[in-house]
Amino acid sequence: MILDSKIPAGPLAEKWTKHKFTSKLVNPANKRKYDVIVVGTGLAGASAAASLAELGYNVKAFCFQDSPRRAHSIAAQGGINAAKNYQNDGDSIFRLFYDTVKGGDYRAREGNVYRLAEVSVKIIDQCVAQGVPFAREYGGLLANRSFGGAQVSRTFYARGQTGQQLLLGAYSALSRQVANGKVKLCPRTEMMDLVVIDGHAKGIVTRNLITGAVETHAAHAVLLCTGGYGNVFFLSTNAMGSNVTAAWRAHKRGAYFANPCFTQIHPTCIPVSGDHQSKLTLMSESLRNDGRVWVPATKEIAEKLRKGQIKANDIKEDDRDYFLERKYPSFGNLVPRDVASRNAKYVCDEGLGVNETGEAVFLDFRDAIKRDTRQVIEQKYGNLFEMYKQITGENPYEMPMMIYPAVHYTMGGLWVDYNLMTTVPGLYALGEANFSEHGANRLGASALMQGLADGYFVAPYTVGDYLAQLAPKKVDDTHPEFDRVKKEVEQRIATLLGINGNKTVDYFHKKLGKIMWDQCGMARSEQGLKGAKADIQALKKEFWSNVKVLGTNEELNQTLEKANRVADFLELGELMVDDALNRNESCGGHFREEYQTPEGEALRDDENFAYVAAWKYLGEGQEEELVKEELVYENVKLTQRSYK
Repeated sequence: MILDSKIPAGPLAEKWTKHKFTSKLVNPANKRKYDVIVVGTGLAGASAAASLAELGYNVKAFCFQDSPRRAHSIAAQGGINAAKNYQNDGDSIFRLFYDTVKGGDYRAREGNVYRLAEVSVKIIDQCVAQGVPFAREYGGLLANRSFGGAQVSRTFYARGQTGQQLLLGAYSALSRQVANGKVKLCPRTEMMDLVVIDGHAKGIVTRNLITGAVETHAAHAVLLCTGGYGNVFFLSTNAMGSNVTAAWRAHKRGAYFANPCFTQIHPTCIPVSGDHQSKLTLMSESLRNDGRVWVPATKEIAEKLRKGQIKANDIKEDDRDYFLERKYPSFGNLVPRDVASRNAKYVCDEGLGVNETGEAVFLDFRDAIKRDTRQVIEQKYGNLFEMYKQITGENPYEMPMMIYPAVHYTMGGLWVDYNLMTTVPGLYALGEANFSEHGANRLGASALMQGLADGYFVAPYTVGDYLAQLAPKKVDDTHPEFDRVKKEVEQRIATLLGINGNKTVDYFHKKLGKIMWDQCGMARSEQGLKGAKADIQALKKEFWSNVKVLGTNEELNQTLEKANRVADFLELGELMVDDALNRNESCGGHFREEYQTPEGEALRDDENFAYVAAWKYLGEGQEEELVKEELVYENVKLTQRSYK
């Protein structure tokens, strides 16, 4: 299959406008005859469901949480980018486009990224109209702050809880449509498989997480808005329920999976404290606006610090190494996340780590408090500081925070074209569930931007274009394919419950996470990846012969939920390793130790790897087939990234 991205012809700035005009429309009276399924109700899902229902379509929205308000989108802290140029500091749509392409290390499509930058300005207006309480300057204008990978201030924020406030705005729009009867909300319901009839997505199979009932749902189009797969690493900043199951089951029904090895390691997270942890906590990138990242200048001082012989505040200024400011004077502490994370790893590997494990660096607000006063810092970051204090027991107003990189986001996902449609006609992927905007590294504050852009401003046009080509008649939910897929799901559940081994689901998840973090995390090598592949295959075999899943299907059974998800993570983990092995270069978050500059920066190979790696599932036990989508750059010049 040749991948057609369907990028419109013509000048970059005119592509989306022309595409909207040439897209087919559905008569308003006919819209009520079409059914759309939306899986996931975070920012992308809630905004898409609300927008499509507002247009007149009948929408069914599914989430495994008890309320859409519990979607992982609420965990986003720092802000949302938009090219408003309120600060009059040189920002523009093209600059946001360029920063995003460069930040992604030139592994994203120009057309998709420019559209994202273009509609970013509308998102802010939409959210303000919904009542999202963005921070404001003294005169009442919306405030901005800086984020990594940019030299302008374009990030809009609501203190340290931007994701939560944006989700409440989208949830209010969704709730309005629920009340109007245009959206049927199905909480505590998890998608288990996709139903494909005559090559087109026509519905899903779900499991009710309270009763265990396996049910089928039919529609003319299916939108997957199910987030990322960072929990393949076990420890991540994702909510514990975040998983890949919906996307992975769609992959096994024909949707190609793109760039699965492109995962983002966030540089500012609370370090791992022990084996008892089940997740990690993010400290917003916005903190790098005022916090300075440093480690002791010598191993001797670091050793004393780790032994508890001295404290951070005892270390003199001359004995501190502000390593990001030293190496990257133009961007300082606001380099992109992949650069900041790798450098934190470098200094810790050199023996300069500051906590007991040696895997932490300092994020210090001493100078900012002196300059701006504690009150100002508290207004900006108060809830983040309080969260840090509750978790660690230390007061960041008085002592530097300790931070270390952790898995946070996945740039890879289901392959989609310009219309956000996967390789299965009628199946769409929005937000973090697709691969399309961020290349090999996402810039901070761009996840919220993409989720809302896809849901509010892209999908309503592109889904309508597809539906306009279908007859406005109900999908036949008695088609034998629905029953066949439902029986497959029931059999899989029965198999998991019947293994009755002696190892817990968490045992396998933790082992997989360690393999992935050690060999397919911040640094990767051919030898390590080949070993990881063999280890994952052995672990998968052990899982299907020795996992113990307690209880029955006909009840609330969280062990069964986890088992289903971990089974998919095991398969995904192997594909991530294959993808990382195939890409013999370093770019963004994908850092192969064999391919780096003398300064230790990522060394791309544009001649051989300037493409999207889309993987086609060929069947159980078979190696997946690589299908390439060549990336064409007409508006930016491919150069070695430099933030110095």
